[in-house]
Amino acid sequence: MSDHNKGMSRDSLLTRRELLPVCVAGAISLKADTPRPRQIALRTSDGVTVYAWHYAASGKTKPAILLFHQAGSNHAEYATIAPRLAALGYHALAIDQRSGGNMFGAVNRTASEYGKEADYRAALPDLEAALVWPSTQGLPAKSIVWGSSYSAALVFLLAAKHPDAIAALLAFSPGEYLGDTRSVRDAAAKIHAPVFVDSALDNEEIETARTIVKAVPGSSAVQFVPKRGGVHGSSTLRADRNPKGAEENWQAAEKFLSGLA
Repeated sequence: MSDHNKGMSRDSLLTRRELLPVCVAGAISLKADTPRPRQIALRTSDGVTVYAWHYAASGKTKPAILLFHQAGSNHAEYATIAPRLAALGYHALAIDQRSGGNMFGAVNRTASEYGKEADYRAALPDLEAALVWPSTQGLPAKSIVWGSSYSAALVFLLAAKHPDAIAALLAFSPGEYLGDTRSVRDAAAKIHAPVFVDSALDNEEIETARTIVKAVPGSSAVQFVPKRGGVHGSSTLRADRNPKGAEENWQAAEKFLSGLA
């Protein structure tokens, strides 16, 4: 099996393994006073329409947080995460990438309209389109990029390619998912923004994350290893997916965010 297929297979397996409880639970019910996100459309450099959901915060002093989902997923992965970030003062934008699906009780509108298979790396222009959005909203020029599983790999490529647009990077369960064995580490070696990496309670995932963290120059990278509970990707922050450990992971992520200049 090729390295590309190994990466794809592992991520797809994790997606399938997590899919059952999502299908049973359906969409998450939000509190009645939770602000509803505003749906917007972005345009990529290769002409694809990318749909996104903006969770507004009060004020425009903090960087926007751009939220990217895992394989088989969509913006709804962040349905309980983005409102909490907005409450902390961050405008949060959760997108549907062209490589995704209908987990978490929602349709990936970008993938549906794109109408063909897209590998993980093909979604990079979707992330780049999101990276342009904050400057159109009067938000700080540098944004915080946040990836989950395959997009946790892609955010390293994004940050390496656009260093002047990156305030910080959070990667939940990153790995070498992009068709080779080194592209994520090579990109990490070019990053000088603060980095936070989180993983599931899985030895292979933790060790893979450690190799990526070690590639980041200096001491700006933080690896968090949960003790009470951790699941794959950004889902580790969802109490419905990680009831024992979601808050522990949240505390680590919030500590990192609060330490940003």
